[in-house]
Amino acid sequence: MIKSPYEIEQILGMEYYLTESCGTGGILKKAPEDFVVNEIFADIKLTGGPHLICELKKTNWELQRVAKEISNRLGISHRRVSWGGTKDKRAVTTQLISIYGVKSEDIKRISIKDIELNPLGYARQQMSLGDLKGNRFRIKISDCTGSDLEGALDECKKTAATGLPNYYGIQRFGTIRPVSHLVGIAMLRGDYKDAVMKYTGFPFAGENEETKLARALFEETEDPKEALNMMPVHMHYERSMLHHLIEKPGDYKGALTAIPPKLLSMFVSAFQSYLFNRILSLRIKETKGDIFRPEIGDRLLFPGGREDLVDQRNIKTAGVHIKRGKCTVAIYMPGSEDFEHKGYMDSYASVIMDELKITKEGYSNLSDIIGARFTGALRPVSLNAEVSGSLSGNDIMLEFTLPPGQYATTVCREIMKSDPKNMA
Repeated sequence: MIKSPYEIEQILGMEYYLTESCGTGGILKKAPEDFVVNEIFADIKLTGGPHLICELKKTNWELQRVAKEISNRLGISHRRVSWGGTKDKRAVTTQLISIYGVKSEDIKRISIKDIELNPLGYARQQMSLGDLKGNRFRIKISDCTGSDLEGALDECKKTAATGLPNYYGIQRFGTIRPVSHLVGIAMLRGDYKDAVMKYTGFPFAGENEETKLARALFEETEDPKEALNMMPVHMHYERSMLHHLIEKPGDYKGALTAIPPKLLSMFVSAFQSYLFNRILSLRIKETKGDIFRPEIGDRLLFPGGREDLVDQRNIKTAGVHIKRGKCTVAIYMPGSEDFEHKGYMDSYASVIMDELKITKEGYSNLSDIIGARFTGALRPVSLNAEVSGSLSGNDIMLEFTLPPGQYATTVCREIMKSDPKNMA
């Protein structure tokens, strides 16, 4: 294992690489066409119903903003657009979405640059995470500078087959402006003003100057009218919050609910992702990289969602099952429900939550606001993938498939060991 030298990865809990090569360096997503994602979905029954299922192909678009743009063109609420999984912005992605209460001919009058929307038919249910089986990736890493590209690629391919750390990638928190978990922390504390300020203020160096100035002004003056006058028109959600604060001064809770519930839910999930990353890094440190070896108190996750606990009686059997791929060690991310500490990873989760003053009641309170339940969840410590790769000069081509919720950039990160700004 190797410690990451990059501050942003340290801040987001991504402290280690499991592979030990010096890395290839290079640039990920030099062009959107270098990062191609195709959704793998369960069979959708097009048996008629109120939900129009469409195939969406987008280039260099963030999904929440696509949904907002489509709903604006159709003259409907953005809450009527649903999907199975959120895809990368700087990429070419193909996925299914559902739109409630529209006709296929309504779609034909929509023309948006770099977006293709093709109606497939009608279904009784909207698209949801349960419909997604995985994602297939075709990725180009450009302009690699490492001294042993083939060696770094081979090591990562072999390690990915047995398991890489299943970190949540930086894009989970915001690629240019990684603040989603900070907004989530503020929301869970019930500090809605801080949540609005973190999302609408709090400028980052990578943003364009106009946006940075608007954020900085709002952070300094807390004047929504002045900030709105400066905020670029394409910053729809920030502008929605500012509009609300102009109409209802001081109503920060209401300002949050001016943006889609799915986005609010993602802020809460981003905190859980941050928590997971920190716990996983602790495990890598404590086990010196042997994260898959079971220890007493570990939680085990089996296909289909069955769970078990490692104890003195079954620790040898657990080791055999893990080696055979029948289960994996998993980290528990607490939510609104009580949970009993089973091992040191559970204890560390509580330590972090206590430090941040986050309680199960915070999750329950947000459930009422967002309309989603934030119960605890298990996530495997390992990411396993059959990676195929080839070299072409100083470029690397990769192809692999991952289950929902796992990050292709986590695989690329192990190969590249590059500055995260080159992976945005």
